[in-house]
Amino acid sequence: MDTKRLLSRLSSYAVLALFAFIAVYPVTRILTISMRPGDQLLSKSLALIPEGASLENYRVLLTETDFLRWLGNSLLVSIVVTITGVALASTAGYALSRHRFRGRKAALSGILVTQMFPATMLLLPLYIVLIQLGLINSYLGIVVIYTATALPFCVWQMKGYYDTIPASLEEAARIDGATPWQAFYKVILPLAAPALVITALFSFMSAWNEYVVAAVVLQDTELFTLPVGLKGFQASMATQWGLYAAGSLLVSIPVVVLFLVLSRYLISGLTLGAVKG
Repeated sequence: MDTKRLLSRLSSYAVLALFAFIAVYPVTRILTISMRPGDQLLSKSLALIPEGASLENYRVLLTETDFLRWLGNSLLVSIVVTITGVALASTAGYALSRHRFRGRKAALSGILVTQMFPATMLLLPLYIVLIQLGLINSYLGIVVIYTATALPFCVWQMKGYYDTIPASLEEAARIDGATPWQAFYKVILPLAAPALVITALFSFMSAWNEYVVAAVVLQDTELFTLPVGLKGFQASMATQWGLYAAGSLLVSIPVVVLFLVLSRYLISGLTLGAVKG
């Protein structure tokens, strides 16, 4: 290997190591704070394992707070949003990819335009709609909002991936006697597995991490999701940093597990879905 190529590779590794450090360092600080005793929370020590480290904050979080209830609430909402998002995006994306109908271009343009506006901008009109439907302070209300805000990206992602699958596969299935629905879910859906994974992951993340909508819609403490519940550890006069840090780490575990399990689908799902528009 010549010197120029070696230097190029070393510089690439150095840049990657730098960005990896930038990404990991905040996590190590949170881990350290979560294990600090109460009298050392404001310590400036950079040691990863603090002096007198203990798991007391985790014990208190799991046994003396409503963390497990918030966890169950978040899982329920996120799973429902994921199932709904995958079902709607997979069928809507297929229709936009395979069929030519009046209003198709307008629908595609509308999907792109909606991506220009943040969900917080839509919060007021959505809140008014939920009031009129009687869905304030209910899981159904936030499921509707989460699904609506996640669908534009998911539909476009699925549509782009379907465009990469030859239509001749469906035609062959139809010749063999399959109905349009059978050709879709027996031939096309299995091939679209990477895009379905991206859609499921994005839908799950949209619901799992969201705070603003849940804080506005959910008013009963028994219905709080994890982001809203953890915010309760922060007060105007004092903040329970140990519990806050411990909760933040535990909240990240399901997301990390999902990424690890689904990682082999992520690259192909994101790249192939962007080949055609």
